[in-house]
Amino acid sequence: MTRNRPDVVEALPLVEVDAPGAPPGCRRRLVETARLHWSIGDGGDPADLAQRFLAAHGVDRDDLARPGRHDPDAAVCGAALYLSAAAGAYAIGVSPGAPSPAPALPDLVVVVYHHTDRQAAPRPPTPWRLGPWRDSWTPAAHADAVGAVRAAIARGDVYQVNVVGHAAAAYTGDPLPALTRLAALPGARYGGTLHGPGWALGCASPETLIAVEHGRLVTRPIKGTRPATAAGRRDLLASAKERAEHVMIVDLERNDLARVARTGSVRVDELFAVRRWCDLWQAESTVSAAPADGLGLADLLRAVCPGGSVTGAPKHAALARIAALEPVGRGASMGALGWVGPDRLDLGLTIRTAAADGDLLHLWAGGGITWDSDPAAEVAEAAAKAAPIRALLAG
Repeated sequence: MTRNRPDVVEALPLVEVDAPGAPPGCRRRLVETARLHWSIGDGGDPADLAQRFLAAHGVDRDDLARPGRHDPDAAVCGAALYLSAAAGAYAIGVSPGAPSPAPALPDLVVVVYHHTDRQAAPRPPTPWRLGPWRDSWTPAAHADAVGAVRAAIARGDVYQVNVVGHAAAAYTGDPLPALTRLAALPGARYGGTLHGPGWALGCASPETLIAVEHGRLVTRPIKGTRPATAAGRRDLLASAKERAEHVMIVDLERNDLARVARTGSVRVDELFAVRRWCDLWQAESTVSAAPADGLGLADLLRAVCPGGSVTGAPKHAALARIAALEPVGRGASMGALGWVGPDRLDLGLTIRTAAADGDLLHLWAGGGITWDSDPAAEVAEAAAKAAPIRALLAG
């Protein structure tokens, strides 16, 4: 853990906060006052560490059923929170999988911000060059992993597993402006950045991992993808395979929320709605529940992380397959990124996410595998998800 100094807010440097979910009216009048970095090798429970660190710095989320209030004139505004997929698995006692290809990136980051009356200046532009992308596995190896999941399904070990690939490219210059551009992608509900010493990540995610909205816990799993054409939309709506895969994940999310919800309050508010992200149609559902009395942030994170749409069903068995099959860790991808304030919680799932570490830029993409999956089609789908991000990062 690191603590910024000095403690006098007026003496701290201004920052323009770009974390997803940060209050829009506050973003250019904030100073960072405290920061927690944690990695799996540090030991302890990351979910509990996050909750206790936030409470110690004025953001008490020990009871999410108790409404809070954001006061733009108060000292504390809120905090950016990032939790890696590996940390989510670790917190529930499951293997975090292969080592991350971006080891400088922590597995948990919490950054607390205070209001100030000053205004942050925009970040000056710098030269930027991105080299060719190098994939961590070949299309054939990716297809073999799809085949291995299908074999596990045939044995009855799992029903569905999300398989993710990785690519890296060398760069020169400041990566943060390039990562910031990701927020401009159409459908980037959780567009934003977070950075620290020697690392930065940028997100263009359309998917809500967990939020508290109007007193209810809300998750919006996305599962099912087609090209954003009229024919692609018809095909997605008509696909029995995509609908079955989607409903399976909705059921998983219902079960996850039921563990931390008031009895009988879980409901599916919207099922298989087709929405657009860049040049793709995607199917999204909304599942919500009333939080149980006394539900704290730590218990909620352990219930929903890693997200069901990027793991599979059953979740623990799917995570075991992921750890065995994926040669490279998920790093910044498939985790949680967003904002925790006195009045709100809004965390996106870090799909469509890139990270810079040292001299390399990293990107991850994948998809859910069922018995009906075609290996070549799954490889093509992952490439289609990565293509808009690769193009924008090249700049």
